[in-house]
Amino acid sequence: MVKINTPAPDFTEDAYVNDQIKKISLKEYRGKWVVLFFYPADFTFVCPTELGELADHYAEIKAEGAEVISVSVDTGFVHKAWHDASETIKKIKYPMLADPAHRVCTEYGTLIEEEGLSLRGTFLIDPQGILRAYEINNNSIGRSIDEIIRKLQAAKFVAEHGGEVCPMNWKPGAKTLKPGLDLVGKI
Repeated sequence: MVKINTPAPDFTEDAYVNDQIKKISLKEYRGKWVVLFFYPADFTFVCPTELGELADHYAEIKAEGAEVISVSVDTGFVHKAWHDASETIKKIKYPMLADPAHRVCTEYGTLIEEEGLSLRGTFLIDPQGILRAYEINNNSIGRSIDEIIRKLQAAKFVAEHGGEVCPMNWKPGAKTLKPGLDLVGKI
């Protein structure tokens, strides 16, 4: 099982990206923050609402110096078929990782073995490849892209401002804390 503040498990797998299926690895993204976004399967009900919203906020995430990689147990060919069949999924510009052998889902602890599907999991990985935050949800519960972006911004802030921490609901420009001291003024 993955642990916070340890290296995120690397992978090299097929991904559907830019209208082609090609191998990508987590190592390729060193130097950038990564939002690794696990979902159960293509052609489902909640998944396109999340992936479409993520696509709508992709430019904002990239502006934060981050990349998105979505992951499901489907093959790259299924990702392509879903992309070709769905207006919502056609909006996706980020890589859609294929994990039919369940290697990545197993490494990150999202695999539901008896179903052969992934739980909904979001993992924030820093530019050095260190896992900084993660959340795993029941598949009936969709995620908030706004909250993922907020967590990404908080993780970046903490990494860039040693000694300061972000309180609950922190957003850029809000007060932070220095452990043992009062609130720090607006940044």
